[in-house]
Amino acid sequence: MLVTLLGTGDTTGTPTPGCDCDTCQAAIERGVERTRFSVHVHNERTDESLLVDCSPDFRYQFLHNDVDLPDAAIVTHIHFDHLDGLGNAYRLLDGLQVYAADETDPETGESVADTVDRKYDYLDAVTVNHETPFEPFETCGLRVTLVPVVHPPLVCYGLAIEDPETGAKLAISGDTSYALGEESRDVLRDPDLLLADGIVPADLCRHHPLGGAHPDADGTFRTFGTKHMTYEGALALGEDVDADVTRVVHAAHFYPVEEAFDDAIAVDGETYEL
Repeated sequence: MLVTLLGTGDTTGTPTPGCDCDTCQAAIERGVERTRFSVHVHNERTDESLLVDCSPDFRYQFLHNDVDLPDAAIVTHIHFDHLDGLGNAYRLLDGLQVYAADETDPETGESVADTVDRKYDYLDAVTVNHETPFEPFETCGLRVTLVPVVHPPLVCYGLAIEDPETGAKLAISGDTSYALGEESRDVLRDPDLLLADGIVPADLCRHHPLGGAHPDADGTFRTFGTKHMTYEGALALGEDVDADVTRVVHAAHFYPVEEAFDDAIAVDGETYEL
């Protein structure tokens, strides 16, 4: 499978509109971007494409990357930066199978799949498939398993995507703290490539109203507040699940400029053949 990182940034992306911070200015000077999160997976055996999360930057991402429009999509959770690009299915796609978890969220009273169904009921092209976490399903010739992660107050899911013929495996942490459970970690284990949420470096936990959580043996926080891993947490998760390659994604422009372009932090347009 050919994996293209369409969007590697957080809610506002890097550079952030209207921001003149050193990191945003350096991104402009370097000609790199981190748009809102989205991953394109092309199955070269079947010539089908799977989109993980529908970024509001959908149009821009597909114009600036040499990838096919998707045959199917997965929605990990209902925050706008992962869902609202689904409206681009209108007049662009004849049909799109969309997969999302079927567990009812106590916060919203409906599952992720229910929310997608309700918000996009006007899109004739979209068919929503309600999937049970930890139960694999197949799409685009690939085997996909959704796993619960920790992104309060809403339910959110990571996932593993495997090629049943070659054994290639892509794992995506989803938006999560470092506290994702062992059963979820087991599904993500041993990937060729892990895309791990690492919104800011641990040092910035001092600026969060809730501080940091899940310190390692040296006291370095692996969770920023309650909802996202730190850079250090993302790399630690990669070690925990024995990833061959870990790329830090969902990165914010709050990274200090001297750290923002570290080799481990992904930028848009990266490709990986698994």
